[in-house]
Amino acid sequence: MDTPVLILTGIDDPTSDAVIHELNARGVPVVRLDPAGVLTGQVEVSAHYADGQPSCVTTSSREVDLGSVRSVYYRRPSSYKAPAALSDNDARFAADQARHGMGGLLASIEARWVNHMWRSLAADFKPAQLSAAVSVGLEVPPTLVTNSLDEARAFAKAQGSVVYKPLYASDLPAPNGAPSFIWVGQVDPDEMDDGIGSTLHLFQATVQKTADVRTTVIGDKVFSVRVASPHLDWRRDYDLVTYTVVDTPRKVVEGCRRYLDHFGLVFGAFDFGIQENGRWAWYECNTGGQWHWLEQETGLPMTSAVADLLEMK
Repeated sequence: MDTPVLILTGIDDPTSDAVIHELNARGVPVVRLDPAGVLTGQVEVSAHYADGQPSCVTTSSREVDLGSVRSVYYRRPSSYKAPAALSDNDARFAADQARHGMGGLLASIEARWVNHMWRSLAADFKPAQLSAAVSVGLEVPPTLVTNSLDEARAFAKAQGSVVYKPLYASDLPAPNGAPSFIWVGQVDPDEMDDGIGSTLHLFQATVQKTADVRTTVIGDKVFSVRVASPHLDWRRDYDLVTYTVVDTPRKVVEGCRRYLDHFGLVFGAFDFGIQENGRWAWYECNTGGQWHWLEQETGLPMTSAVADLLEMK
């Protein structure tokens, strides 16, 4: 078998489906693996060290020698959740062993990663993102991370208008069990209360924008799509969003590349706001961000770009 591409993702991932279809069409072998399957009997591991034997992972349909992997696409693997039949302590123990065992095993693969799981983790923290974006010359709105009510109120009054953004997208189910989201929203300083002292919060000066932009960097290719919506946070209602392919300003391209180099990444989904003066204000970068729906909306060859990265030896 030729050296395969290893795709690490859960079962429900249309983005990975598109990449797998493209690689199959090119005759490139692919192994799809959800690492959490080691807890449910769907994945079997045999990892050897110091005895010269290969380390192999077996799924229901494939076996892969981890030393022969061509490249790794780290998409959206499932969380490590032990079977419900286990006691709380046994479940916690099993999940911890699986996470650390599979994490160390897979992260040691010496191949091209899009993106490496540890580097993606390092770039997943908003304060680290903000610091990196400022350092590489991207235009970042004034931002405050705090648990001080006084600091938050003073910042809001100084900026005139601020929005609240969560530092992490916590898994918060609604009462009916459906996913619950905290949208980006404006905050009145008079509405702030002592609850701010309970944890850290991110407040940012409101960007006076005409639209948003999702800029997806895939290796040496850059794709930018203008995203227009009546909502401050366009994710509230995708049915009201319109998409237009736009050119990416050179300064933004250079800043995005320096940002990815800072974290050792080859892929990044950047979000910007187009200000009334035409400049692009940086919001964040998601190292595992969605992009396939933008290809469907615009026809941009993004699947091909990802497959190009993964196909190279």
